[in-house]
Amino acid sequence: MKKVGLVMRKIQYTESQGPRVFADRLKQICKEFGVDIVFISPDRHVSGYDWIPGYEHEKGDLVNYDIVLDKINSENIDHVIYTVSGFTYLKMFIKNSVLFPHSFPDPALTGYEMMKPFYQIVDKAIVQTEFLKRELDTKFGVKDVTVIPIGFNESLAEKYFDPSQIVDNRVLWIGRDEENRRPDLVFEYARKNPDKEVFMVFGGLRYKESIKRYKIPGNVNLQFALTQDEIFSLMNTAKVYWSSSKFDTFAMPLSEALAMGKIVVKPEHPCYDHISSKHTFSGNEKNWFELVNMAAASSKRISFENRQYAFEHFSSKVMKQGYRDFFDQWFSNSGKPEAELSAALAKMN
Repeated sequence: MKKVGLVMRKIQYTESQGPRVFADRLKQICKEFGVDIVFISPDRHVSGYDWIPGYEHEKGDLVNYDIVLDKINSENIDHVIYTVSGFTYLKMFIKNSVLFPHSFPDPALTGYEMMKPFYQIVDKAIVQTEFLKRELDTKFGVKDVTVIPIGFNESLAEKYFDPSQIVDNRVLWIGRDEENRRPDLVFEYARKNPDKEVFMVFGGLRYKESIKRYKIPGNVNLQFALTQDEIFSLMNTAKVYWSSSKFDTFAMPLSEALAMGKIVVKPEHPCYDHISSKHTFSGNEKNWFELVNMAAASSKRISFENRQYAFEHFSSKVMKQGYRDFFDQWFSNSGKPEAELSAALAKMN
C-alpha cells in the first residue's frame, strides 16, 4: 500500500472531536483503495489537552519539525497531508505536501494573526467547502485547491434513524467550551426557555472542569466525549440541532444533523453556506432563540429533505471518491518537476 502521512497536533488525535473523526474516517476509506494513512503528531512541549505556556498555537508546531520529519522518514513517506498551518514549511523538506486546514486565519478564531504568515507559502490545499476555496484564492492567492467534504458515516445514520424516538422539546448542541463556540448563549437560552430539554455535548473530558464557571440551568443535560455511535443515537432523539459557532472549516455535526433529518438552526456566516437545505435556518445572537423555538414548535418533526441533501452532498461515499480522484492525480504528478516549477512561477507573478 502507498503510505501518506497525516500530520496533526497531539490534541487533535487525542480528543473525540472533528479532527480525530476525520482522521479515522480518512484512514478507513483510503485503505479501501490502497492508500495507508499514517498518523503523525509532535510530542515536544505539548500536553495531552492544551498549550504549554510559551508554545501556543503555531509556536508549538515550529519546535517539533525535527520530530515530525524523523517520524515521516522512518516510515519512508514522501506524500504528506498537514492540518495546521504551523507545518507549512514541511514543503521545504517534502515536496509533496498539502494543507488540509482544520482551522483558518479568520478574525473569529483565537490566534488567527499567528496563522496568517504561514499561509503566505501555501501552494496546494484540500478544503472542505467552496467558501474556503474562495478564501484561499482571494486572500492568499492559492489556486491549486481541491474541495472534498469530510463526510459522515452512512451506516450510523441508517442504524440510528428512528423518527418515533424524537422528543419534541429536545434541542441538541455539540461543541467545545471555547469563545468561538459560544456555549454561554446555549446556557442563556435554556435559562429563558425552561420548557425545553437542552442537550449539550462537549468533545473532551477536560470540559467537565472548565464549564464549572457557568451557572448551568436545570434543564441542561451535559454529555462529554461521546463516541460516534452515541452521537448518532442521541441526535436521533432531538427535534432541533443548533450551532452557535462563529466560524467553522466544515462543521461536521451540522452535516450529521442533516443526515439524521433534524431541523437545523445555524450561523449566518458564509462559511456555513454548504449547510443549505429546505429546513436549515440561518441567524445570529439577535434571533437564534426565536428560530430555535419556532423550529421546536413546527408541526414537522423530521426533514427528509435535509436527510436527502446530506446523503447526496456529504456522505462518506462522496468523500471516498473525492480522495480517490485526488490521490490518483497527486501521485501521477509527483514525478513532474516542470509542472511544479510552472506553478511556483505562476504564484510569484
